[in-house]
Amino acid sequence: MATPKLPRVLVVDDEVELMRALCDGLTARRFDPVGLTDPAAAADRLAGGEFDLLLTDLMMPGMDGIELVRRGLAADPHLVGLVMTGQGTIPTAVEAMKAGAYDYLLKPFKLQSILPTLNRGLEVRRLRLENVRLRAYLERVSFESQRLTLIGSSEPMRQVVKLIEKVAPTDATVLVRGPSGTGKELVARAVHHNSARRDRPLVTINCATMQESLLESELFGHEKGAFTGAVGAKRGLFEVAEGGTLFIDEVAEMSPAMQAKLLRVLEDGHYRKVGGTAESHADVRVVAATNKPLEEEQKAGRFREDLFYRLSVFSIPLPPLRDRRDDIPALVDHFLTTRQLGPVRCRVTSDALAALTGYAWPGNIRELANVIERAQILAENHLISPDDLPESITAAALPPAGEPAPAEPATALRAVERGHVVDVLAQCRNNKVKAAKSLGVSRRALYRLIDRHGLNPPGGARPGPADEEGASCA
Repeated sequence: MATPKLPRVLVVDDEVELMRALCDGLTARRFDPVGLTDPAAAADRLAGGEFDLLLTDLMMPGMDGIELVRRGLAADPHLVGLVMTGQGTIPTAVEAMKAGAYDYLLKPFKLQSILPTLNRGLEVRRLRLENVRLRAYLERVSFESQRLTLIGSSEPMRQVVKLIEKVAPTDATVLVRGPSGTGKELVARAVHHNSARRDRPLVTINCATMQESLLESELFGHEKGAFTGAVGAKRGLFEVAEGGTLFIDEVAEMSPAMQAKLLRVLEDGHYRKVGGTAESHADVRVVAATNKPLEEEQKAGRFREDLFYRLSVFSIPLPPLRDRRDDIPALVDHFLTTRQLGPVRCRVTSDALAALTGYAWPGNIRELANVIERAQILAENHLISPDDLPESITAAALPPAGEPAPAEPATALRAVERGHVVDVLAQCRNNKVKAAKSLGVSRRALYRLIDRHGLNPPGGARPGPADEEGASCA
Protein backbone atom coordinates (compact mmCIF):
# COMPACT_ATOMS: atom_id res chain seq x y z
CA MET A 1 0.00 0.00 0.00
CA ALA A 2 1.34 3.43 -0.98
CA THR A 3 2.37 5.78 1.81
CA PRO A 4 -0.05 8.75 2.11
CA LYS A 5 1.40 11.97 0.75
CA LEU A 6 2.14 14.46 3.52
CA PRO A 7 0.98 18.09 3.08
CA ARG A 8 3.85 20.20 1.72
CA VAL A 9 4.40 23.54 3.48
CA LEU A 10 6.85 26.27 2.46
CA VAL A 11 7.93 28.18 5.60
CA VAL A 12 9.55 31.55 4.85
CA ASP A 13 11.00 33.72 7.63
CA ASP A 14 14.23 35.72 7.77
CA GLU A 15 14.64 34.69 11.44
CA VAL A 16 16.54 31.43 11.03
CA GLU A 17 15.78 30.01 14.46
CA LEU A 18 12.04 30.60 14.16
CA MET A 19 11.98 29.13 10.66
CA ARG A 20 13.77 25.97 11.82
CA ALA A 21 11.57 25.64 14.90
CA LEU A 22 8.44 25.83 12.75
CA CYS A 23 9.81 23.24 10.32
CA ASP A 24 10.72 20.86 13.16
CA GLY A 25 7.29 21.26 14.75
CA LEU A 26 5.47 20.70 11.46
CA THR A 27 7.55 17.60 10.71
CA ALA A 28 6.58 16.15 14.10
CA ARG A 29 2.91 16.75 13.21
CA ARG A 30 3.06 14.89 9.89
CA PHE A 31 3.63 17.82 7.53
CA ASP A 32 6.38 17.96 4.90
CA PRO A 33 7.95 21.43 5.41
CA VAL A 34 10.63 23.24 3.46
CA GLY A 35 12.21 26.22 5.22
CA LEU A 36 13.77 29.29 3.57
CA THR A 37 14.97 32.66 4.83
CA ASP A 38 15.26 34.38 1.44
CA PRO A 39 11.87 35.46 -0.03
CA ALA A 40 13.33 35.68 -3.55
CA ALA A 41 14.43 32.04 -3.32
CA ALA A 42 10.99 31.18 -1.95
CA ALA A 43 9.34 32.82 -4.97
CA ASP A 44 11.46 30.63 -7.25
CA ARG A 45 10.41 27.49 -5.35
CA LEU A 46 6.74 28.48 -5.50
CA ALA A 47 6.96 28.72 -9.28
CA GLY A 48 7.10 24.93 -9.39
CA GLY A 49 3.64 24.57 -7.86
CA GLU A 50 4.79 21.85 -5.46
CA PHE A 51 3.39 23.23 -2.17
CA ASP A 52 -0.02 23.00 -0.54
CA LEU A 53 0.50 25.79 2.01
CA LEU A 54 2.67 28.90 2.21
CA LEU A 55 3.49 30.11 5.74
CA THR A 56 5.36 33.39 5.37
CA ASP A 57 6.53 36.23 7.56
CA LEU A 58 5.17 39.68 6.66
CA MET A 59 8.23 41.92 7.08
CA MET A 60 11.32 40.60 5.30
CA PRO A 61 14.18 42.29 3.44
CA GLY A 62 13.79 42.50 -0.31
CA MET A 63 10.20 41.25 -0.55
CA ASP A 64 7.38 41.26 1.98
CA GLY A 65 5.02 38.37 2.68
CA ILE A 66 2.10 39.97 0.85
CA GLU A 67 4.04 40.15 -2.40
CA LEU A 68 5.23 36.57 -1.88
CA VAL A 69 1.61 35.43 -1.53
CA ARG A 70 0.76 37.23 -4.78
CA ARG A 71 3.59 35.51 -6.63
CA GLY A 72 2.69 32.14 -5.17
CA LEU A 73 -0.93 32.46 -6.29
CA ALA A 74 0.18 33.57 -9.75
CA ALA A 75 2.11 30.31 -10.08
CA ASP A 76 -0.52 28.11 -8.39
CA PRO A 77 -4.03 29.60 -7.95
CA HIS A 78 -4.90 26.80 -5.52
CA LEU A 79 -2.06 27.59 -3.09
CA VAL A 80 -3.24 28.56 0.42
CA GLY A 81 -1.16 31.39 1.87
CA LEU A 82 -0.92 32.40 5.54
CA VAL A 83 0.89 35.56 6.63
CA MET A 84 2.71 35.80 10.01
CA THR A 85 3.61 39.07 11.71
CA GLY A 86 4.42 40.49 15.10
CA GLN A 87 2.90 43.85 14.25
CA GLY A 88 -0.67 43.10 13.30
CA THR A 89 -3.11 45.83 12.31
CA ILE A 90 -6.51 45.66 10.69
CA PRO A 91 -5.38 47.52 7.51
CA THR A 92 -2.45 45.12 7.12
CA ALA A 93 -4.74 42.13 7.61
CA VAL A 94 -7.14 43.49 4.98
CA GLU A 95 -4.26 44.09 2.56
CA ALA A 96 -2.97 40.55 3.06
CA MET A 97 -6.36 38.99 2.43
CA LYS A 98 -7.01 41.20 -0.61
CA ALA A 99 -3.71 39.88 -1.98
CA GLY A 100 -5.14 36.36 -1.67
CA ALA A 101 -3.93 35.22 1.77
CA TYR A 102 -6.27 32.74 3.44
CA ASP A 103 -5.59 33.97 6.98
CA TYR A 104 -3.40 36.15 9.15
CA LEU A 105 -1.36 34.85 12.13
CA LEU A 106 -0.15 37.11 14.92
CA LYS A 107 3.23 36.38 16.52
CA PRO A 108 4.12 35.03 18.97
CA PHE A 109 2.06 31.86 18.76
CA LYS A 110 2.33 28.24 19.73
CA LEU A 111 2.30 25.83 16.83
CA GLN A 112 -0.50 23.86 18.46
CA SER A 113 -2.74 26.96 18.40
CA ILE A 114 -2.44 27.44 14.61
CA LEU A 115 -2.87 23.79 13.61
CA PRO A 116 -6.66 24.22 13.18
CA THR A 117 -5.99 27.12 10.79
CA LEU A 118 -3.47 25.04 8.82
CA ASN A 119 -5.92 22.15 8.61
CA ARG A 120 -8.70 24.45 7.42
CA GLY A 121 -6.31 25.80 4.81
CA LEU A 122 -5.62 22.28 3.59
CA GLU A 123 -9.37 21.67 3.34
CA VAL A 124 -9.76 24.85 1.27
CA ARG A 125 -7.03 23.64 -1.09
CA ARG A 126 -8.67 20.22 -1.34
CA LEU A 127 -11.97 21.85 -2.31
CA ARG A 128 -10.28 24.07 -4.89
CA LEU A 129 -8.58 21.10 -6.53
CA GLU A 130 -11.79 19.05 -6.30
CA ASN A 131 -13.65 21.79 -8.16
CA VAL A 132 -11.03 21.68 -10.91
CA ARG A 133 -11.50 17.92 -11.23
CA LEU A 134 -15.27 18.35 -11.25
CA ARG A 135 -15.06 20.95 -14.01
CA ALA A 136 -13.06 18.46 -16.05
CA TYR A 137 -15.78 15.89 -15.41
CA LEU A 138 -18.48 18.42 -16.30
CA GLU A 139 -16.98 18.94 -19.73
CA ARG A 140 -19.21 16.05 -20.81
CA VAL A 141 -22.23 18.02 -19.49
CA SER A 142 -22.28 21.52 -20.96
CA PHE A 143 -24.36 24.50 -19.85
CA GLU A 144 -25.88 27.54 -21.53
CA SER A 145 -23.62 30.02 -19.77
CA GLN A 146 -21.37 30.47 -16.75
CA ARG A 147 -24.28 31.98 -14.84
CA LEU A 148 -26.65 29.09 -15.61
CA THR A 149 -24.55 26.19 -14.38
CA LEU A 150 -24.52 23.64 -11.59
CA ILE A 151 -21.85 24.29 -8.97
CA GLY A 152 -20.40 21.81 -6.48
CA SER A 153 -18.19 18.78 -6.07
CA SER A 154 -19.99 17.08 -3.17
CA GLU A 155 -21.16 13.50 -3.58
CA PRO A 156 -24.86 14.50 -3.94
CA MET A 157 -23.99 16.85 -6.80
CA ARG A 158 -21.82 14.24 -8.47
CA GLN A 159 -24.85 11.96 -8.52
CA VAL A 160 -27.02 14.73 -10.01
CA VAL A 161 -24.50 15.31 -12.81
CA LYS A 162 -24.27 11.58 -13.53
CA LEU A 163 -28.07 11.34 -13.81
CA ILE A 164 -28.20 14.33 -16.17
CA GLU A 165 -25.47 12.79 -18.30
CA LYS A 166 -27.41 9.52 -18.60
CA VAL A 167 -30.90 10.87 -19.27
CA ALA A 168 -30.18 13.96 -21.39
CA PRO A 169 -29.49 12.12 -24.69
CA THR A 170 -32.83 10.27 -24.43
CA ASP A 171 -36.39 11.56 -24.89
CA ALA A 172 -37.54 10.23 -21.50
CA THR A 173 -39.79 12.36 -19.31
CA VAL A 174 -37.82 13.68 -16.33
CA LEU A 175 -39.07 14.60 -12.85
CA VAL A 176 -36.79 16.92 -10.88
CA ARG A 177 -37.49 16.82 -7.14
CA GLY A 178 -36.14 18.97 -4.35
CA PRO A 179 -36.89 21.83 -1.94
CA SER A 180 -37.53 25.32 -3.26
CA GLY A 181 -34.37 27.17 -4.23
CA THR A 182 -32.19 24.13 -4.96
CA GLY A 183 -31.84 24.74 -8.71
CA LYS A 184 -34.51 22.58 -10.34
CA GLU A 185 -34.79 24.85 -13.38
CA LEU A 186 -31.00 24.69 -13.85
CA VAL A 187 -31.26 20.90 -14.01
CA ALA A 188 -34.04 21.17 -16.60
CA ARG A 189 -31.90 23.53 -18.66
CA ALA A 190 -28.94 21.15 -18.41
CA VAL A 191 -31.10 18.22 -19.58
CA HIS A 192 -32.32 20.24 -22.57
CA HIS A 193 -28.91 21.72 -23.44
CA ASN A 194 -27.29 18.27 -23.53
CA SER A 195 -30.01 16.62 -25.61
CA ALA A 196 -30.56 16.34 -29.35
CA ARG A 197 -33.26 19.01 -28.91
CA ARG A 198 -30.78 21.70 -27.82
CA ASP A 199 -31.31 23.73 -31.01
CA ARG A 200 -35.08 23.80 -30.51
CA PRO A 201 -36.99 25.90 -27.92
CA LEU A 202 -36.86 25.41 -24.16
CA VAL A 203 -40.17 26.75 -22.78
CA THR A 204 -40.95 27.09 -19.06
CA ILE A 205 -44.17 27.50 -17.08
CA ASN A 206 -44.87 27.63 -13.33
CA CYS A 207 -48.20 26.05 -12.44
CA ALA A 208 -48.31 27.74 -9.02
CA THR A 209 -48.64 31.18 -10.61
CA MET A 210 -51.70 30.48 -12.78
CA GLN A 211 -55.40 29.73 -12.34
CA GLU A 212 -56.68 26.44 -13.79
CA SER A 213 -58.53 28.02 -16.74
CA LEU A 214 -55.53 30.14 -17.67
CA LEU A 215 -53.13 27.24 -17.23
CA GLU A 216 -55.06 25.10 -19.72
CA SER A 217 -55.02 27.91 -22.26
CA GLU A 218 -51.31 28.53 -21.68
CA LEU A 219 -50.39 24.88 -22.16
CA PHE A 220 -52.70 23.90 -25.02
CA GLY A 221 -53.77 27.21 -26.58
CA HIS A 222 -57.31 28.28 -27.43
CA GLU A 223 -59.51 29.04 -30.41
CA LYS A 224 -61.14 32.38 -31.11
CA GLY A 225 -64.30 32.78 -29.03
CA ALA A 226 -63.46 29.84 -26.75
CA PHE A 227 -64.29 32.02 -23.72
CA THR A 228 -65.02 35.62 -22.88
CA GLY A 229 -62.06 37.70 -23.92
CA ALA A 230 -60.72 35.18 -26.43
CA VAL A 231 -60.75 37.65 -29.32
CA GLY A 232 -58.32 35.57 -31.34
CA ALA A 233 -56.72 32.15 -31.50
CA LYS A 234 -53.63 31.56 -29.34
CA ARG A 235 -50.82 29.05 -29.59
CA GLY A 236 -50.19 26.97 -26.49
CA LEU A 237 -46.79 26.25 -25.01
CA PHE A 238 -46.84 22.67 -26.31
CA GLU A 239 -47.06 24.15 -29.80
CA VAL A 240 -44.44 26.82 -29.06
CA ALA A 241 -42.03 24.15 -27.74
CA GLU A 242 -42.49 21.87 -30.77
CA GLY A 243 -39.37 19.78 -31.25
CA GLY A 244 -37.89 21.09 -28.00
CA THR A 245 -38.46 20.81 -24.26
CA LEU A 246 -41.28 22.04 -22.01
CA PHE A 247 -40.33 22.58 -18.37
CA ILE A 248 -43.39 22.41 -16.10
CA ASP A 249 -42.47 23.73 -12.65
CA GLU A 250 -44.57 23.05 -9.54
CA VAL A 251 -46.49 20.33 -11.37
CA ALA A 252 -48.15 19.24 -8.10
CA GLU A 253 -50.18 22.48 -8.14
CA MET A 254 -52.21 21.26 -11.13
CA SER A 255 -55.87 20.42 -10.56
CA PRO A 256 -56.95 16.78 -11.09
CA ALA A 257 -58.64 17.76 -14.40
CA MET A 258 -55.44 19.36 -15.70
CA GLN A 259 -53.43 16.37 -14.50
CA ALA A 260 -55.60 14.12 -16.68
CA LYS A 261 -55.01 16.29 -19.75
CA LEU A 262 -51.27 16.38 -19.13
CA LEU A 263 -51.24 12.59 -18.74
CA ARG A 264 -52.83 12.17 -22.15
CA VAL A 265 -50.15 14.29 -23.82
CA LEU A 266 -47.43 12.31 -22.08
CA GLU A 267 -49.00 9.01 -23.14
CA ASP A 268 -49.64 9.61 -26.86
CA GLY A 269 -48.69 13.24 -27.61
CA HIS A 270 -52.27 14.31 -28.46
CA TYR A 271 -54.20 17.30 -27.09
CA ARG A 272 -56.97 19.75 -28.04
CA LYS A 273 -56.97 23.52 -27.81
CA VAL A 274 -59.52 25.11 -25.49
CA GLY A 275 -62.71 25.54 -27.54
CA GLY A 276 -61.36 23.41 -30.39
CA THR A 277 -62.35 20.03 -31.82
CA ALA A 278 -59.30 19.16 -33.90
CA GLU A 279 -56.59 16.91 -32.44
CA SER A 280 -53.06 18.26 -32.35
CA HIS A 281 -49.89 16.27 -31.84
CA ALA A 282 -46.93 17.50 -29.81
CA ASP A 283 -43.36 16.41 -30.36
CA VAL A 284 -42.18 17.81 -27.05
CA ARG A 285 -40.06 16.44 -24.25
CA VAL A 286 -41.47 17.22 -20.79
CA VAL A 287 -39.32 17.95 -17.75
CA ALA A 288 -41.45 18.47 -14.62
CA ALA A 289 -40.44 19.66 -11.18
CA THR A 290 -41.94 19.79 -7.71
CA ASN A 291 -40.95 20.57 -4.15
CA LYS A 292 -43.77 18.44 -2.72
CA PRO A 293 -43.58 14.74 -1.73
CA LEU A 294 -45.67 13.31 -4.58
CA GLU A 295 -46.06 9.94 -2.83
CA GLU A 296 -47.95 11.65 -0.01
CA GLU A 297 -49.89 13.85 -2.45
CA GLN A 298 -50.92 10.75 -4.38
CA LYS A 299 -52.02 8.88 -1.24
CA ALA A 300 -54.04 11.93 -0.14
CA GLY A 301 -55.85 11.95 -3.49
CA ARG A 302 -54.42 15.29 -4.61
CA PHE A 303 -52.21 13.84 -7.33
CA ARG A 304 -53.18 11.17 -9.85
CA GLU A 305 -51.46 7.84 -9.34
CA ASP A 306 -51.11 7.18 -13.08
CA LEU A 307 -49.55 10.62 -13.69
CA PHE A 308 -47.22 10.09 -10.74
CA TYR A 309 -45.89 6.86 -12.27
CA ARG A 310 -45.69 8.43 -15.74
CA LEU A 311 -43.66 11.39 -14.49
CA SER A 312 -41.42 9.18 -12.36
CA VAL A 313 -39.94 7.34 -15.34
CA PHE A 314 -36.67 9.08 -14.50
CA SER A 315 -36.32 11.11 -11.31
CA ILE A 316 -33.47 13.47 -10.38
CA PRO A 317 -33.46 14.36 -6.66
CA LEU A 318 -31.81 17.61 -5.62
CA PRO A 319 -30.45 17.84 -2.05
CA PRO A 320 -31.03 20.86 0.22
CA LEU A 321 -27.99 23.08 0.65
CA ARG A 322 -27.54 21.99 4.28
CA ASP A 323 -26.77 18.48 2.98
CA ARG A 324 -23.99 19.72 0.68
CA ARG A 325 -22.14 22.25 2.84
CA ASP A 326 -18.84 21.39 1.16
CA ASP A 327 -20.16 23.16 -1.94
CA ILE A 328 -20.83 26.48 -0.19
CA PRO A 329 -17.31 27.96 -0.75
CA ALA A 330 -17.57 27.18 -4.47
CA LEU A 331 -21.10 28.61 -4.64
CA VAL A 332 -19.97 31.79 -2.88
CA ASP A 333 -17.11 32.16 -5.35
CA HIS A 334 -19.52 31.57 -8.24
CA PHE A 335 -21.97 34.24 -7.09
CA LEU A 336 -19.18 36.76 -6.44
CA THR A 337 -18.17 36.26 -10.08
CA THR A 338 -21.52 36.00 -11.85
CA ARG A 339 -23.36 38.53 -9.64
CA GLN A 340 -20.57 41.03 -9.09
CA LEU A 341 -22.13 44.39 -8.22
CA GLY A 342 -19.15 46.77 -8.41
CA PRO A 343 -16.06 47.26 -10.53
CA VAL A 344 -13.93 45.25 -8.09
CA ARG A 345 -14.72 41.65 -7.19
CA CYS A 346 -15.28 41.16 -3.45
CA ARG A 347 -13.51 38.55 -1.33
CA VAL A 348 -14.77 36.78 1.79
CA THR A 349 -12.90 36.52 5.10
CA SER A 350 -12.42 33.07 6.61
CA ASP A 351 -14.71 34.01 9.54
CA ALA A 352 -17.49 35.04 7.16
CA LEU A 353 -17.07 31.87 5.10
CA ALA A 354 -17.21 29.79 8.29
CA ALA A 355 -20.49 31.50 9.23
CA LEU A 356 -21.93 30.90 5.74
CA THR A 357 -20.91 27.24 5.88
CA GLY A 358 -22.39 26.73 9.34
CA TYR A 359 -25.82 28.17 8.52
CA ALA A 360 -28.76 25.81 7.76
CA TRP A 361 -29.99 27.73 4.65
CA PRO A 362 -33.75 27.09 4.74
CA GLY A 363 -34.03 29.03 1.47
CA ASN A 364 -31.23 26.97 -0.08
CA ILE A 365 -29.14 28.30 -2.99
CA ARG A 366 -31.59 31.10 -3.80
CA GLU A 367 -31.17 32.44 -0.26
CA LEU A 368 -27.36 32.16 -0.47
CA ALA A 369 -27.30 34.12 -3.74
CA ASN A 370 -29.38 36.93 -2.22
CA VAL A 371 -27.19 37.05 0.91
CA ILE A 372 -24.05 37.39 -1.23
CA GLU A 373 -25.59 40.25 -3.23
CA ARG A 374 -26.52 42.05 0.01
CA ALA A 375 -23.06 41.48 1.50
CA GLN A 376 -21.39 43.04 -1.55
CA ILE A 377 -23.39 46.22 -1.00
CA LEU A 378 -22.39 46.41 2.68
CA ALA A 379 -18.74 45.32 2.30
CA GLU A 380 -15.98 47.85 2.91
CA ASN A 381 -12.68 47.64 1.03
CA HIS A 382 -14.28 44.91 -1.15
CA LEU A 383 -13.88 42.43 1.74
CA ILE A 384 -16.97 40.65 3.08
CA SER A 385 -16.75 40.10 6.84
CA PRO A 386 -19.28 38.60 9.31
CA ASP A 387 -20.58 42.14 9.94
CA ASP A 388 -21.85 42.22 6.36
CA LEU A 389 -24.00 39.11 6.83
CA PRO A 390 -27.54 38.98 8.28
CA GLU A 391 -27.65 38.48 12.03
CA SER A 392 -29.57 35.22 11.56
CA ILE A 393 -26.46 33.76 9.91
CA THR A 394 -23.83 35.12 12.30
CA ALA A 395 -25.95 34.21 15.33
CA ALA A 396 -26.19 30.63 14.10
CA ALA A 397 -22.38 30.47 14.06
CA LEU A 398 -22.09 31.57 17.71
CA PRO A 399 -22.60 29.32 20.77
CA PRO A 400 -25.99 29.77 22.52
CA ALA A 401 -26.09 32.18 25.45
CA GLY A 402 -24.70 30.65 28.61
CA GLU A 403 -22.67 28.01 26.80
CA PRO A 404 -18.88 28.16 26.56
CA ALA A 405 -17.28 28.98 23.24
CA PRO A 406 -15.85 26.07 21.24
CA ALA A 407 -12.48 24.81 22.41
CA GLU A 408 -10.85 25.67 19.08
CA PRO A 409 -8.94 28.99 19.44
CA ALA A 410 -10.17 32.06 17.61
CA THR A 411 -8.32 33.02 14.50
CA ALA A 412 -5.47 35.47 14.86
CA LEU A 413 -7.31 37.94 12.64
CA ARG A 414 -10.20 38.03 15.12
CA ALA A 415 -7.71 38.63 17.94
CA VAL A 416 -6.14 41.51 16.01
CA GLU A 417 -9.58 42.95 15.35
CA ARG A 418 -10.54 42.78 19.04
CA GLY A 419 -7.31 44.46 20.12
CA HIS A 420 -7.79 47.23 17.59
CA VAL A 421 -11.36 47.92 18.77
CA VAL A 422 -10.24 47.97 22.40
CA ASP A 423 -7.44 50.45 21.59
CA VAL A 424 -9.72 52.79 19.64
CA LEU A 425 -12.39 52.74 22.37
CA ALA A 426 -9.73 53.58 24.96
CA GLN A 427 -8.34 56.42 22.83
CA CYS A 428 -11.85 57.82 22.37
CA ARG A 429 -12.67 57.32 26.08
CA ASN A 430 -15.55 55.00 25.18
CA ASN A 431 -17.22 57.60 22.94
CA LYS A 432 -18.98 55.30 20.48
CA VAL A 433 -19.75 57.96 17.87
CA LYS A 434 -16.12 59.00 17.56
CA ALA A 435 -14.82 55.45 17.89
CA ALA A 436 -17.02 54.38 14.99
CA LYS A 437 -15.72 57.26 12.87
CA SER A 438 -12.14 56.39 13.78
CA LEU A 439 -12.70 52.75 12.82
CA GLY A 440 -14.46 53.76 9.61
CA VAL A 441 -17.62 51.79 10.41
CA SER A 442 -21.23 52.64 11.25
CA ARG A 443 -22.39 52.80 14.87
CA ARG A 444 -24.47 49.69 14.28
CA ALA A 445 -21.40 47.84 13.03
CA LEU A 446 -19.42 49.06 16.06
CA TYR A 447 -22.05 47.74 18.45
CA ARG A 448 -21.91 44.41 16.68
CA LEU A 449 -18.12 44.38 17.08
CA ILE A 450 -18.52 45.17 20.79
CA ASP A 451 -21.05 42.36 21.23
CA ARG A 452 -18.98 39.97 19.16
CA HIS A 453 -15.85 40.47 21.26
CA GLY A 454 -17.61 40.64 24.65
CA LEU A 455 -16.71 44.29 25.29
CA ASN A 456 -20.08 45.32 26.76
CA PRO A 457 -20.05 46.89 30.24
CA PRO A 458 -21.19 44.74 33.23
CA GLY A 459 -24.87 43.94 32.93
CA GLY A 460 -24.71 44.03 29.13
CA ALA A 461 -26.37 47.46 28.84
CA ARG A 462 -25.40 49.56 25.90
CA PRO A 463 -24.39 53.18 26.65
CA GLY A 464 -26.99 55.90 26.72
CA PRO A 465 -26.84 59.33 25.10
CA ALA A 466 -24.43 60.61 27.74
CA ASP A 467 -21.89 58.06 26.60
CA GLU A 468 -22.18 59.06 22.96
CA GLU A 469 -20.76 62.58 23.18
CA GLY A 470 -18.17 64.15 25.40
CA ALA A 471 -14.48 63.34 25.42
CA SER A 472 -12.55 63.81 22.19
CA CYS A 473 -10.58 61.04 20.52
CA ALA A 474 -6.89 61.24 21.41
